[in-house]
Amino acid sequence: MMLHGMQKTATGSPPAGAVLARAKMECGDYAIRIGRDGTWYYRDSPIQRKPLVCLFASVLRRAEDGSYWLETPAERGRIEVEDAPFMAVELFWRDCDCGCAVPQQCLTFRTNLDEMVTAGRDHPIRVHLDPRTREPRPYVMVRPGLEARISRAVFYELVALAQSETIDGREVLGVWSEGVFFPIDEAPAMDLAAD
Repeated sequence: MMLHGMQKTATGSPPAGAVLARAKMECGDYAIRIGRDGTWYYRDSPIQRKPLVCLFASVLRRAEDGSYWLETPAERGRIEVEDAPFMAVELFWRDCDCGCAVPQQCLTFRTNLDEMVTAGRDHPIRVHLDPRTREPRPYVMVRPGLEARISRAVFYELVALAQSETIDGREVLGVWSEGVFFPIDEAPAMDLAAD
């Protein structure tokens, strides 16, 4: 006889040391929302206790369809995220030895929940440009599927560190971190914005 994919012993009980798998309970929609500025709300009231928000954030997952879930081993429920679940609120720049012939710069972001993320292959920076206004919305990957929107002040710091590179025959402004180049915008557009 099988019990959740586990063979029972002759006495009818699971083998010693066996862990029984429980079905995860679907709780539907939680009344939790993460605002565009990174504030967490419960029933439209801001959650004031940062340790509680950090606990929720530790079980935050993103489904393949783009929906966000708080997921524990026992249950899961959907939450609303207006833009990105985190905000990158501070930037730390340093020279680092990434195994390259020449020392490279490393860019580390602190999120609004004090998580430190260094941009690189596992934590790429991406900039979404509004097709009409060309206003940038920059992000850095915190965990798979979960990004931090880079605050305006931190983005200005990135722009100050930007350098021009040629990619596919186009001049592009971007930043390097851990030996990876992250485009911010095409060089002429950035030059015009500075005028």
